[in-house]
Amino acid sequence: MVKLVKPIAEWSAAIMEILGIFMIIGLAVYALAYGTTRLFKQDETRTSPFDEVRQNLGRGILLGLEFLVAADIIYTVVIDLTFKTVGVLATIVLIRTFLSFTLDVELTGRWPWQKEGQRQR
Repeated sequence: MVKLVKPIAEWSAAIMEILGIFMIIGLAVYALAYGTTRLFKQDETRTSPFDEVRQNLGRGILLGLEFLVAADIIYTVVIDLTFKTVGVLATIVLIRTFLSFTLDVELTGRWPWQKEGQRQR
């Protein structure tokens, strides 16, 4: 049974990493294409194309980071479980969580504990 779990976990971690990378790249390309079309359309909406590109790009990065964290967790827990790798995983998850948190604050303009309508000062 253990011999079956390890290859599946390795493939799962690799697939999750690839998905994370493609999410970031794909949504970055989408954000740029969407922003470019909005720039040339020049419709009268409340948000500028620059702000929408930032929002879409930030969401893509957040989604990609979630997949990359999942891949790291799968790889560390199932494949290479040592104190050293758990420490490395904790550091990676801490850094990526901090990045996700700051990106979320940047995108929404408010702290997570603030109500929906409130903005940070």
